[in-house]
Amino acid sequence: EDDSVDRFDHSSLRYVIYAGAPMYRADQKRALEKLGPVLVQYFGLGEVTGNITVQPPSYHSVEDGPQARIGTCGFERTAMQVEIQDDAGNAVSPGETGEICVIGPAVFAGYYDNPQANAAAFRNGWFRTGDLGHMAEDGFVYITGRSSDMYISGGSNIYPREIEEKILLHPDISEAAVFGIPDPVWGEVGVAVCVARAGVVRETIAIERWLEGKLARYKMPKRFVWWETMPKSAYGKIAKKLIREELERRGELGPPEPKLSA
Repeated sequence: EDDSVDRFDHSSLRYVIYAGAPMYRADQKRALEKLGPVLVQYFGLGEVTGNITVQPPSYHSVEDGPQARIGTCGFERTAMQVEIQDDAGNAVSPGETGEICVIGPAVFAGYYDNPQANAAAFRNGWFRTGDLGHMAEDGFVYITGRSSDMYISGGSNIYPREIEEKILLHPDISEAAVFGIPDPVWGEVGVAVCVARAGVVRETIAIERWLEGKLARYKMPKRFVWWETMPKSAYGKIAKKLIREELERRGELGPPEPKLSA
């Protein structure tokens, strides 16, 4: 998004690699428009030396459609095996959500002198990534989000990343973070913290109205909070833990107030 991107010739670029988390579709399209078909995505963790899946440039497209593979982090890298498992460690059917587990030569031997952590991280030889997702019939893996991010509202599992993707398609919003907070009626409800693009008056962004028809009603956040900036980790990721702590400090983490009829 830096202005300097338009001042340089990108014809010598061969690959631009991104990792750490799937790129939001809105950001992906902007990058493809500015840089060309050079994006490569890797999915992995430090414990797997970054070697779980890859999505090469040929599976990135600025146009929406089957060829764009929207939301995927690619397919298994050489010699690695990926399986989506349920809570009992059983493989689930294609398209069904579960935990992304991996086995192969790139997986580390274990945490040093920490048998408790190893017992939690490994199951029947498979390393548990802690990421939720599903695998398509053709082997492409899709990340739904961290298992710790999911919340349950009215008995339904809500995955914040799906909601964040929709919010970030709004042209006047640059960043968004969604998470659940306790609610006496629904168990948990969603809160969305958003950042408006520079020069945009946030009061003019009717985000709830804009999301109608794009998001199921039960997934709609019950509250939208606007900030100037988002706290980030050393890797540039939005730090939801810090956001939650700041909302708590401000006293904004309680359940939404009921709307009173006239």
